[in-house]
Amino acid sequence: MSHRRYYGSFGVVRAPMNPVPSSSGGSPAGEFGMIPKPPPREGSLGFLYIHPFRVQGLSIAGEATCVQIPELDVCFDMGSCPRPALACRFAAVSHGHMDHVGSLAYWCSQRRFQGMGTGKIVCDARIAPAVRAMMEGFIQLERQETAYELVALDASPGVEQCVEIKNNMILRAFHTEHTAPSVGYSVLEKRTKLREEFAGLPQEKLRELKARGTEITRQLEIPLVAYLGDTLPGPHLIREDVRRAQIIVTECTFFEPEHRARARVGMHLHVEDIAEWLRVVECEAMVITHVSRRTNLAYAVKRLSELAGPELASRVHFLMDHRTNKTRYERQAELAQAREAEHARQDAKSDLDG
Repeated sequence: MSHRRYYGSFGVVRAPMNPVPSSSGGSPAGEFGMIPKPPPREGSLGFLYIHPFRVQGLSIAGEATCVQIPELDVCFDMGSCPRPALACRFAAVSHGHMDHVGSLAYWCSQRRFQGMGTGKIVCDARIAPAVRAMMEGFIQLERQETAYELVALDASPGVEQCVEIKNNMILRAFHTEHTAPSVGYSVLEKRTKLREEFAGLPQEKLRELKARGTEITRQLEIPLVAYLGDTLPGPHLIREDVRRAQIIVTECTFFEPEHRARARVGMHLHVEDIAEWLRVVECEAMVITHVSRRTNLAYAVKRLSELAGPELASRVHFLMDHRTNKTRYERQAELAQAREAEHARQDAKSDLDG
């Protein structure tokens, strides 16, 4: 038998083998065996930089969603746990479907294993007992204590509890509509501002008013990020803390014109809902998540542009559109480098002039 190499189609290397009888006693299985292919590489994380926030993670309908905002120390949902997600202290769960909670226990366990502190799980109060039972089940299964903190928020209209996630930053839960109990979240920065009627008064007078117990300031809430997990359209899409948020992260699962009814049955958003919504929100950027593998991203982008118009559609980014987002980031990096070079040139000129 010749022991020369044989190159099959597509450049696959076939190595010589000794004939092996088949199990049925028939002809040999083959003179050559094909070297097996390695497993497919895991896909990259989606990434967008929307100053001053990074929006990163992954989100594929029915598989896994985990969207991280590192600057806010929070991950929204934990259907899988990419390594960067371990750095966040808070995991805010929108609802209890497996593709949104499947890696919660792993996230808590790994944070403890890596010496990163106790993970804090924020969830709708209605599902808190089930989340606790899941975590306790893993503790029993592993025969070791996995530290976690469960923060149950009542998202009922008129209540909408909050939790502080950073200094002067709060996370608020609000009611949404899905096939399981579900909530959305808004991240708000709390600022203090002098009341208009006291503007222009000297500091001595302001101190005097404050000493007498007069409230001279008012609290402002600045919406930074709004997160919508799986949901039907409804009043929650035009709440003030959603409508005015700098960044809206939202699902959009269906794009075909004939799938409007399917979206309603599954209690998801359709691209036609997004196009209508864009006309009333003030966000700088809307990040689309939860697109199915069956959906061609180029088609999804085209459909949105047709429905909303190019100007409104230009504010929308698809988290998992790696090629487009990479090009966008490279352009941002070039502009940042050019600005830095210009500042350095101006500084050098000032030094010479001085």
